[in-house]
Amino acid sequence: MKEFFIRRYRSDTSGPADRRTLIRINDEGIITFADIHADAVLGFDASELEGRPVHNIIAARQDDPFAPANRHRIESGEPVMITFRHKEGFFFTACLSLRMTMRDSDQAANAYITLRDHSPIDHQLVRLAESSAGFGLWELDVRTNQLSWTDGLYALLELRVGTEITPEQALFYCQTGQNRVRALFRRCIHTGQPFSVMLDLQTAKQERRRVRLNGRALKENGRVCRLGGTLVDHTAEMTREEGQRQARTLLSATTNATNDLVVAVDRQLNLLHFNQAFARQFTHTFGLLPRATANLIDMLQDFPNERRLIERLWNRAFERDSFVVEMPLAQQNRELPVYEFHYQRLTNPQGEVTGAVYVGRDISARVNTAANNEYRIRHDPVTGLMNRKAFIHRLGRLMEQARRKDSTDSLLYLDLDDFNSINEHAGSGPCDRYLRELASNLGVRVRQRDALARLSGDTFALLIENCPEVKARKIADNILELISGFVFDWQGKQLQTTASGGLLMLTDDLPDDPEQLLGQAADLCHTAKTSGRNRIHAAHALSHRAGDGGAGKLAEQIRDALDNDRLILEYQALRPVASVTWGDHIEILSRIPGETPEQPCLQPGEFLPVAERFDLAKLLDRQVIRQTLQWLNSQRLLEPRLKYCGFNLSLASVLDDTFADFMESALADSPFAPECFCLEIRESHATQYPDDVAVLCDALHRIGCRVALDGAGASVESYSLAAKLPVDIIKLDRKMMQHLHDDPVQQVMVEALHKIAEASGKTTVATFIETDDTLRKVRTLGIHYGQGFRLYRPRPLNELKPAAVDLSTGRIGG
Repeated sequence: MKEFFIRRYRSDTSGPADRRTLIRINDEGIITFADIHADAVLGFDASELEGRPVHNIIAARQDDPFAPANRHRIESGEPVMITFRHKEGFFFTACLSLRMTMRDSDQAANAYITLRDHSPIDHQLVRLAESSAGFGLWELDVRTNQLSWTDGLYALLELRVGTEITPEQALFYCQTGQNRVRALFRRCIHTGQPFSVMLDLQTAKQERRRVRLNGRALKENGRVCRLGGTLVDHTAEMTREEGQRQARTLLSATTNATNDLVVAVDRQLNLLHFNQAFARQFTHTFGLLPRATANLIDMLQDFPNERRLIERLWNRAFERDSFVVEMPLAQQNRELPVYEFHYQRLTNPQGEVTGAVYVGRDISARVNTAANNEYRIRHDPVTGLMNRKAFIHRLGRLMEQARRKDSTDSLLYLDLDDFNSINEHAGSGPCDRYLRELASNLGVRVRQRDALARLSGDTFALLIENCPEVKARKIADNILELISGFVFDWQGKQLQTTASGGLLMLTDDLPDDPEQLLGQAADLCHTAKTSGRNRIHAAHALSHRAGDGGAGKLAEQIRDALDNDRLILEYQALRPVASVTWGDHIEILSRIPGETPEQPCLQPGEFLPVAERFDLAKLLDRQVIRQTLQWLNSQRLLEPRLKYCGFNLSLASVLDDTFADFMESALADSPFAPECFCLEIRESHATQYPDDVAVLCDALHRIGCRVALDGAGASVESYSLAAKLPVDIIKLDRKMMQHLHDDPVQQVMVEALHKIAEASGKTTVATFIETDDTLRKVRTLGIHYGQGFRLYRPRPLNELKPAAVDLSTGRIGG
């Protein structure tokens, strides 16, 4: 439906303005309304226009306002010039513009509702109703004792439609209440009283189903001749009730298994659930026994101070995701235990707040002990966490244990980002409260066996005991996520920050002084801060042979090698195992020269931890690539032979957003094709940062390079990474090779990884092949390539030259 203004066009604009008229045209092109000015403009009275097609008042079809050319201009707000036919028969030009538009469907429909009469209902409609609502109709002829059913009742009993069955056989499916059903039928026949009963059925497929049987008497001439009714399925309701009952039983058993106070309330502070510990303490404190569904505010009418405090805390819980407070259950002048209450908001699937829950842990012993000198000596006065002195003592004991047993421990060093600005903005008091509440949240998230400490103002440390490296990295990431998501309200403002961390993996070869380990972790944390903040930088601890002074000296040695292009490059060849492949396949290995020519060069295991600690790993990766490309550019005869040249990447390069740009720039002038070069990413790095690794893989693929997943099989995540990560090559971890020839489990794991790689179009490489037995087993499993001392030992890169050939024109190669 559209409304138009029609105004006669005048070339002489100085004359008197013509009148305009308003007409309304529906979607079929019929005029449904015209105002009183229609006679002055069109010559027609309004009553004459209503019901006429619009074509009766336009000159030609191209003047139709619904024609595409006109419609688009009109709907965009532009007026159009149209030639109209006057009632007197002459034609004139007028300007047509749109006033408003609406769909005909927006108009009120002339419809009404009446009660359905007693005419028969279509059978298909009955079948649709039964299948949709889960019911069936039945009818019993009293005189012939013949029982008839609709399709819905056959479906409820899971019988084929039309199956012949007697009423007695039908009662067989009723698990209980058969005699009751017979009695109800007899009473209905004799008295005409309707009945309704809930029954449990066992269907023909041995499925349990709960139904409601409804019946009433149907009379003719005042006598009951038939019984009729419905059988309605209530199985979903039964299943839901059983699930709720089981959930309540499980919840009650779980909460009653702890001495902590557990309470849940709705938005009106009605008790939804509480455990026995809360009931005992509430009764002891207030002299009232709590009841399910009772209102807390009504129960505490005689305790106005406690009522106001409790109401404020619960309302705060409704407004925030979670928070922690320390207080007794009531502020009374008597000895009551002090609890640490953890409040948590409850929401429904639509995100609406439905209530809240708290868990209260008795910390009276900790609070009472706080007055002791020993506690003050070993704990931080602001947060209550272990202080630096106690943490160093705990770390020293762990180091002694690590030397005597095979364990996997880690040290996490955390520093809050830009905390000084918060201190300047809010002051020391709010900052102390921020740190205290943050420490409470961290204490809840760490494992009980681990040690959490506050080392200084904004610095924390966590000792993670007996935990694999992959899980330790996840713990560190979770803590970083908790800190970044923690918000502290102060005078209507929100205090929030992030943290950077250094994660140090403790090996069995550790320094003697715990302070050295703490210093190494602090250096890693500093690297994380300089790399962009809000991240974890991880490395393995330096051995006891490299103290802080030795590490600093070694770092200077690495810097000297980088600044003067003195890296020693070696290569190790990869050999085809499953089939013959032409060309050179190599992996580049780097060494640091000794301080003097007589001293041996440093191996990666000696200098890589130091490079990571002092943020030199990224520079080291780039220098290895630059030196390799520079040497290859001088060996043009290698260009057709070189099929694979691999470089190991550190975590710093993996997380570097500019690395792909560096690689593209480095390969721009190289005669070797980009697909010759492969960047190898450690499985542990891909597990910790799968999204960053995927982005790097895509960037390297765009410039033509390949990517390898190195160390696959070190964790259970390897199988998922091998299938989903966009890499080209899967290099198996050395631990999978150590007992491959005599360990059936290792063989199954290697074969599974190989099949996953093949199914996803990837190549597999078995590393650290040291014996003939391992080589034979690798060949049997169909691995594509092998690498190790049994196949090829590392050699200087300058030995990778084409063989010399003497021709009449001279010697080439060599």
